[in-house]
Amino acid sequence: MNVIETKIKDLLIFEPRVFGDDRGWFMESFNQHVFEKALAERGLDIPQFVQDNHSFSKKGVLRGLHYQLNPHAQGKLVRVVQGRAWDVAVDIRKDSETFGQWVGVELSGENHKQFWIPAGFAHGFIALEDNTQFLYKTTDYYSKECERSILWNDEDLSIEWPIEEGLKLLLTDKDSLAPILKVAELF
Repeated sequence: MNVIETKIKDLLIFEPRVFGDDRGWFMESFNQHVFEKALAERGLDIPQFVQDNHSFSKKGVLRGLHYQLNPHAQGKLVRVVQGRAWDVAVDIRKDSETFGQWVGVELSGENHKQFWIPAGFAHGFIALEDNTQFLYKTTDYYSKECERSILWNDEDLSIEWPIEEGLKLLLTDKDSLAPILKVAELF
């Protein structure tokens, strides 16, 4: 598995080896040993996954920017198994030297990339195709009481969302009315 570092040291992209022939393809989508080794080599905390989630989205669905506060903060290992999504993580750790910075990566059923987003980051994505299926492993269970969000288009974040001209975005009220980073409850 190829491990790609990003401009924020805690965020990593995992690119599995895919073996294909005229019958189709095979890949190892997760290996605990490889994952732990990649994090340990970079001095990062090694999580334990406790929950898997699966979402299905139409083109133009924008989910996020979501996170959970302590004591149920979540790290996420995310991937797209069908379709395409632009996936974003924003550093919301007030004491971090990269506070307010973001990293985006295209995840797709074709490129098989996975994005490691530890606790302390807000996460969101936009589905770039119909029938986009998103899988993620989380390091803590869902907690409504700890759930928070930040406005996806907060001007202070300047996230470069790849939104096609004329595309109608599909958002929940929770996401379209989320607070901006300056007033959000953070880590």
